[in-house]
Amino acid sequence: MSSSFGKIFTLTSFGESHGAGIGGIIDGCPSGIPIDSDFIQNELDKRKPGSDFAKLAGTTRKESDTLKICSGVYEGKSTGTPISFFLENQNQHSSDYANLAQVYRPGHADIAYDLKYGFRDPRGGGRSSARETAARVAGGAIAQLFLKTLGIEIYAYTYAIDSIFASSYGDLNIKEASQKTFFAPNDEVIPHWEERIRQVRSEKDTLGGLVKIEVHHVPAGLGEPVFHKLDAMLASALMGVGAVKAVEIGDGFLCAQSRGSLNNDKITLSDTGDIEFKSNHAGGILGGISTGQNILLTAAVKPIPSIAQEQDTINQQKEAIKLSIGGRHDICAIPRIVPVLTAMTALTIADMVLLQRRMHDPANVS
Repeated sequence: MSSSFGKIFTLTSFGESHGAGIGGIIDGCPSGIPIDSDFIQNELDKRKPGSDFAKLAGTTRKESDTLKICSGVYEGKSTGTPISFFLENQNQHSSDYANLAQVYRPGHADIAYDLKYGFRDPRGGGRSSARETAARVAGGAIAQLFLKTLGIEIYAYTYAIDSIFASSYGDLNIKEASQKTFFAPNDEVIPHWEERIRQVRSEKDTLGGLVKIEVHHVPAGLGEPVFHKLDAMLASALMGVGAVKAVEIGDGFLCAQSRGSLNNDKITLSDTGDIEFKSNHAGGILGGISTGQNILLTAAVKPIPSIAQEQDTINQQKEAIKLSIGGRHDICAIPRIVPVLTAMTALTIADMVLLQRRMHDPANVS
């Protein structure tokens, strides 16, 4: 099972939903980077079950997700050696899954894991559980701390839940979204999302939505053509999150409905002789290489597959059965997925920065 991400700045994660805990190892982080444990914990708090950010949409499972850094940090700075961390599982209800051990839940990875491995941990989905993403958030927070030393900032926000778009209710303030319920980019949309979630919960159903991510102050030149393009790596990173079913770079699918004369970002020179683009339909990436513009990403998040409605499925004996899933589940992966997508973006950009450094100075990537 591939549990490592990145080429130079790498994250290896381990653990299951109902095991002892979730953990990870960051390797390749340059030495001397301030490792702010409070910042990492704050990112984890945004994702954790029962957080204030999730409110109505989240699971009732309670986990403190208290960060324990085990190595690689001394006097608040990275030493250049592997940074390991661990988050203890404290609120497992494995009995919720006793009747699911031999059942394939529609929309879940159960059947795929059995087809691949022939054996799996059925408790909460085991390794395929969204609980695994806690390690990504911790590792991605370390990547963000590295990127902050370079002035690179990442902003992520909820653009839509179901068919309710934030842009329909006012201007978007993406820099304040990280402090708002649902990571909403404006206050006006929040009650509409709350109302829709209540409605769907009463129907014993779940919701999906759209998350947008912007990366600001990205240096030009990141990305390795032809087979390690920046946009390809970002798409891979976001698609590697279980609930994500599509990723757009820039205008994404709208490009297919545009014309070259409209879709091209015209290039000019400023009064000081700097390169300027008149628009950013490309999302800050051309030919797989960053242009220095803001990188613009959109992730489509599917509805949570665990629903209380009765569904048709089969068991391991290939018998047709009816299934209604109880237990503690989110109504919508948004907003808890927002810090996960931020983390995967940060891990990708950090890795690409170090790849670029190696290209120009192979003897020094720190």
